[in-house]
Amino acid sequence: MSHFSRKTGADVVTLPSIFSDHMVLQQASNVPIWGKASGVGSISVALADRSAIGSVENDGSWRVGLDLRELGPGPFEMIVAAADFQVSISDVVVGEVWLAAGQSNMQMLLRDTLAADSEISRSENALLRQFIVPPANSRDPLDDCGGKWMVASPETVGNFSGVGYYFSKILQRELGVPLGILNSSQGATPCEAWISRERLRTIPELWKGCEQLEKLSDRDCSGNQGPETGRDIGAKAGEDLPKSYTLGGALFNAMIHPVCPFGIRGAIWYQGESNVERAFQYRVTFPLLIADWRAHWQQGEFPFYFCQLANYQAKVIEPEESAWAELREAQWQALNVPNTAQAILIDVGEAENIHPLNKEVVGCRLAKIALAREYARAVPYSGPTYRSMAIENGAIRLLFDNIGGGLAALPANSIKPQRKPSGEGGCSVRIDQESGLEGFSICGNDRNWVWADAKVDGDSVLVWSSEIPLPVAVRYAWADNPVCNLGNADGFPASPFRTDDFPTVTRDVRYGFKSH
Repeated sequence: MSHFSRKTGADVVTLPSIFSDHMVLQQASNVPIWGKASGVGSISVALADRSAIGSVENDGSWRVGLDLRELGPGPFEMIVAAADFQVSISDVVVGEVWLAAGQSNMQMLLRDTLAADSEISRSENALLRQFIVPPANSRDPLDDCGGKWMVASPETVGNFSGVGYYFSKILQRELGVPLGILNSSQGATPCEAWISRERLRTIPELWKGCEQLEKLSDRDCSGNQGPETGRDIGAKAGEDLPKSYTLGGALFNAMIHPVCPFGIRGAIWYQGESNVERAFQYRVTFPLLIADWRAHWQQGEFPFYFCQLANYQAKVIEPEESAWAELREAQWQALNVPNTAQAILIDVGEAENIHPLNKEVVGCRLAKIALAREYARAVPYSGPTYRSMAIENGAIRLLFDNIGGGLAALPANSIKPQRKPSGEGGCSVRIDQESGLEGFSICGNDRNWVWADAKVDGDSVLVWSSEIPLPVAVRYAWADNPVCNLGNADGFPASPFRTDDFPTVTRDVRYGFKSH
């Protein structure tokens, strides 16, 4: 059941579809419950032995907060009552709730992922549930989205987000409590579409891009509006989206606003492919989204864990510039935002598939982040991240954070393209080195990048090349689809990085001023 009302004359109480049968509520001290009403002055909400009473405002809106600390798991029945009528919501459980959002790699259904059949066949779990927000966009904030809760079973989980499913499966197993995922994701969509319009207005260059796109998309938007809600009704996963889905705020209005401020523990995010050509601007856009959602949820700086883009596209023979690497760098810089963390995926991508099929490793890495950082479990969760460099006798020494059990050369994710004598092309397997490290390039003042030798030296990595006697900078995994294998003894790959601040290829590309 996705919409509730009981009517006596002019008396009506309505709840958004997120408050429906099989829902999971966050175990917290002030869990918001809200809706609309007319003809009554107050609303009461009760769940087990917990209850709250709220007043109906002049515009018909009402909201209460339930104290659900130390309550769970259920199942329970929730009763929303006013005057002489009530709404009943059944099979409500209390545990942990996470928002899973982003574009196609978050949206990708479990049934389309690696080893889906065997996973689906053993997926029965009454304490694991997803609320799926239907694809939609709107020029104005919507109060409801028409989604529904689904309990995990072989009949339902094929339609769950693959990343969201594996993330929640691991958390549910480790925590032993009900686990709910709010799945709000849509492929081929830029970050700007997921940010509220009032927040976009605070950044002039983003707002200018919004206005430009609106002018280009007016005809497309009006042609795809649903008559009752104003939502775009023509988009499904895997289909070409109308341009209206790229408008600033369009997805926030239709796919985030209706579920905000539903009680959550935190958010996981997999998006960025649609922002690659504007990677430099993502340094502004992505932190803006995090701040925007936290402000709307009014739950403080809740955990926000994101996926760094996986390796993709053809491998290169020589070091070169990469917009994909620049987007990963912008994501890495978002770690400066409090209570954020990234799942590094540079080893799980596919050259010819922007949607890598192995979503289990993605969900697992995100879950380990949550277990370690939010639930205080003693589990490793990160690969090495670059800290600093020093030039030493014609080489560069690199220091890292998150080295875990120590720096290590992991199995390389592919062969390394290597220069061959003049007239020969293609790639070859690199001659085996003592260190086994791959993925480093180095340059001097002329900024002429060449592949470098590298080795683990204690808690640091030493990088050098006989072609560069006076090195000034190093890059690691700096390509769309690099061959790279630096990691730690815990098995986590290192994040791509560069030590230089040379101009980037996407520095001057802005939202709205180039097709995407």
